[in-house]
Amino acid sequence: MKITVVGRGNVGGGLAGLWRKAGHEVQELGQDGGDASDSDVVLLAVPSDAVADALGKVSGLEGKVTIDATNRIRTPPPDGFDSLAAQVKSITGGPTAKAFNLNFARAYDEIGNQSVTPSNIYCADDDAREVTEQLTRDAGYEPISIGDLDSAGAQEDAILLFFALATAQGPVLYRFGKPGEL
Repeated sequence: MKITVVGRGNVGGGLAGLWRKAGHEVQELGQDGGDASDSDVVLLAVPSDAVADALGKVSGLEGKVTIDATNRIRTPPPDGFDSLAAQVKSITGGPTAKAFNLNFARAYDEIGNQSVTPSNIYCADDDAREVTEQLTRDAGYEPISIGDLDSAGAQEDAILLFFALATAQGPVLYRFGKPGEL
């Protein structure tokens, strides 16, 4: 799969590395932007206040599956949107997912050392679900769906819980599953 990662920080750069190890062709774009025309999917991993600016510097986004890994921290969603993911979808015009925002980049190196595969909570438009689940597995996680993109605001709000957990415990990997599946 050809992946364009917008954002070269801990999350974007870390996921790019995991996906390369899984055999994907990954292009990383920084603050100068670039062209995503040849990509099958785009991952957005930038600060929440940089979403529009970052996507505005990338050509070839129209209609692409986009995975939004951004977080709002103690801020409301952007004006006119229920979530950052909804804002992303309005810019790209393609199927959108919210994923990887509740996983700690500092724990990426530990994913493969676990006795149980850690989870990645996500929500997605139907046309973004399959690729999001595939890239979740290719990064070493088990995908856990919380529904369609209407759930993105709730997922974004959950970051405060995960930050509190990390403050008390350090970066964590988590696992959700139905009784009998763990």
